Amino acid sequence: MTYGELVTLGEQKLKEANINDSKIDAFLLFEHIFGISKSKYLLIKYDEIREELRDKLDEFDEKLQLRCLNIPLQHITGIQEFMGMDFVVNKNVLIPRQDTEILVENAVLTITEEIEKENPRLLDMCTGSGCIAISLTKICKLQNTIAVDYSNAALEVAKENNQKHSTQINFINSDLFTSLNGEMFDIIVSNPPYIRTEDIRELMPEVKDFEPMMALDGTSDGLEFYRKITKESKKHLNDGGFLLYEIGFDQGKDVKSIMKDNGFDNIEIIKDLSGLDRVVKGHKA
Repeated sequence: MTYGELVTLGEQKLKEANINDSKIDAFLLFEHIFGISKSKYLLIKYDEIREELRDKLDEFDEKLQLRCLNIPLQHITGIQEFMGMDFVVNKNVLIPRQDTEILVENAVLTITEEIEKENPRLLDMCTGSGCIAISLTKICKLQNTIAVDYSNAALEVAKENNQKHSTQINFINSDLFTSLNGEMFDIIVSNPPYIRTEDIRELMPEVKDFEPMMALDGTSDGLEFYRKITKESKKHLNDGGFLLYEIGFDQGKDVKSIMKDNGFDNIEIIKDLSGLDRVVKGHKA
């Protein structure tokens, strides 16, 4: 059997199981297990599989079977790429998504162009895997970042990523701001749970069945965490500080209104690459 035939066989198995992106997922599993990059694969596609790699065939088949059960690819490989970096993920954290890079990119612009302090303090609320806090800390060379999550299991993943990327972030277990003891920040970012409870059952099986419900459920209208965080953030933001959220595509006006009602000004709704509302940014006068 050639490498190309093996990948095609994997693609067919996933397609028969009605897995979206079966072609992409089959190759990514192949790449993960065999350690063969896309460029190298194209060179050896028609070669017979080397004898010393044949012991990996059973592992490839096992991973394909897991993916056929709708287990997320990232839970199988244990890795998700975000902002050009690899992050450890598992069932205890929300898998980092490309949409969230819009939040990070706008936070980078805010830190570098609008906050005048040499070493601003950053808070990442509902940090999950830590991908937002770690990305911002590395890109902006921050020295004073705190990241909070209510889930100890999620924080274990975040701390592993903290070590993996050699960042010095203080991860804290807290019910939102409860354990922050008056800590003050220049910028707060958050990707809180924002999916309406009744909408969760309509999500893809990979999401509703395998990702942590705590990271998805934004209660009945999807806005509960925006209300709580916005109200409390005023007590923890220095004057002139900024609050940035990732939001659902139809929540821009509501979150902007919540910020306005809590005294924030210069509120912006920022769109993603598809033209959908994705980030809301507010300024504490």
